[in-house]
Amino acid sequence: MNDVERRLIARVQGGFPLVEEPYCQIADDLGVTEEQVIGLLRRMLAEGKIRRIGVVPNHYALGIRANGMAVWDVPDEQVSAVGQRMGARPEVSHCYQRPRHLPDWPYNLFCMVHGRSREEVLATVEDIAADLGIADVPRRVLFSTRMLKKSGVRLVE
Repeated sequence: MNDVERRLIARVQGGFPLVEEPYCQIADDLGVTEEQVIGLLRRMLAEGKIRRIGVVPNHYALGIRANGMAVWDVPDEQVSAVGQRMGARPEVSHCYQRPRHLPDWPYNLFCMVHGRSREEVLATVEDIAADLGIADVPRRVLFSTRMLKKSGVRLVE
């Protein structure tokens, strides 16, 4: 990794500036052009030096205080189709299949639902169950008890 790439990663690893033209601000901070910043990021993505550039919202700052992982015991022959439909719903942030661990853990489909309250999350899970025709499928909703800080790998300068 060259010096400009290292400085660019160090500049953006904590987040992009919250300004109208973030790439321009980053370029000014690094003493390069906006086109160079965008080109470097594209190249580093293509080369696998960085995996992605994405938004990590602070749900709490947006008023989202309840996070519920809905776990479902969907019949194996239906789990893929149900999971695809569930994961496509706007109120589901992520959805995935996991193996059961019988006899204690019969659940094989997981989806995260966010809301302003636990009651809102529970109502959303009930709506999902009704809309997808899985109201009779055993399920539980596991709520987060604390927020853990999410971050990627950090360069050490």
